[in-house]
Amino acid sequence: MAKTDSNRAGRYISQPGGYKAFIPNPLPPEPPIVMDEEIIRILSLADQNTGRLDGACYAVPDTQLFIKTIAKMYVRREAVDSSKIEGTRASLIDALELEAGLPISSGSTDADEIRNYIEAMNYGLKRLEELPLSLRLLREIHKKLLFGVRGQNRSPGQFRKSQNWIGPPGSMINTATYVPPPVGQMNEALDAFEKFLHRADDIPVLIKIGLLHAQFEIIHPFLDGNGRIGRLLITLFLCQQKILAQPLLYLSKILSQSRQEYYDLLLQVSKNGNWEQWLKFYLRSVIIAASDASEKIREIVSLRSRHRQLIIDSMQGRAKSALIVLENLFSQPLVSIGKVMELLDVSNQTANNLVSDFVEMGILKETTGKKRNRIYMYSDYVQMFMD
Repeated sequence: MAKTDSNRAGRYISQPGGYKAFIPNPLPPEPPIVMDEEIIRILSLADQNTGRLDGACYAVPDTQLFIKTIAKMYVRREAVDSSKIEGTRASLIDALELEAGLPISSGSTDADEIRNYIEAMNYGLKRLEELPLSLRLLREIHKKLLFGVRGQNRSPGQFRKSQNWIGPPGSMINTATYVPPPVGQMNEALDAFEKFLHRADDIPVLIKIGLLHAQFEIIHPFLDGNGRIGRLLITLFLCQQKILAQPLLYLSKILSQSRQEYYDLLLQVSKNGNWEQWLKFYLRSVIIAASDASEKIREIVSLRSRHRQLIIDSMQGRAKSALIVLENLFSQPLVSIGKVMELLDVSNQTANNLVSDFVEMGILKETTGKKRNRIYMYSDYVQMFMD
């Protein structure tokens, strides 16, 4: 186990206002990460599980199209979980309803934040095709994240130009739990962060992104949204490094379940330089998330196969249209009669009959309890992302 060093990750420096702010050292840590037996074992398991997850993508029929559809659902789930860590209360159902242009049945006012997170992630993944992961890209993603929602007045797309701090609601800077670097030192730290991000080295990829995520949270360069951007950074880095062909590994569900430990270990990096304990926690989260994702892909493939066969056996001449609707449900699992009419270019009666058949087969469930303007959910599929 590494010997802790209060100055290993940086120093707390007294500021004119009477508080101390943390000034981080550049990465990688000095002395270097102690690769003891435990961390080597955990890293090996994390590598194996991410490898299995990536391999699972290629074992799926209609690989590219269907996996991209599953990835879309994972982005929604991550948006909910990552935002929940920051206090947002919107659910996956809220996100699906908003995306489908439906009223939010729960009455939540936070669904727009989930929508923005989804758009920010998708924007970042698309931009990686033409722009390397960089401070510029993080600013662009941040602008998408805060557009038109809570935090929109906190400099979207810009690094902060004033001091911020972290603490319980109502805390002031002198009583804060953590004060990140002042603006001048923040800019220096960001420059070093980007150089490390782009530097070619022999640091294992999973270790490197663990260091980068923690360092980003330590620098805390935005006035709002640092946690969400820092967690987006993990997925974007793994995709850029070709560790994953599709964005299917997300840690926010695991981190949300261990929220206090997550925060405490990040804080301990600044207080005593214990990078190793943080990395072990983070790598264990990778192991769990990758294993869960691999299993879920197998369950989704099985569900798809089962329902395709059920449709073929039950609907005979109408099976072709029904299979089109089924495939669409993996992309948008909430549907109305009108949506089916539009998708298939058929009459109201034809669409209504098809949806009724889906309900009778147990593929769809009606969610509103109304006689008019009914909404149906592919609940077996949605439930896989609710657990």
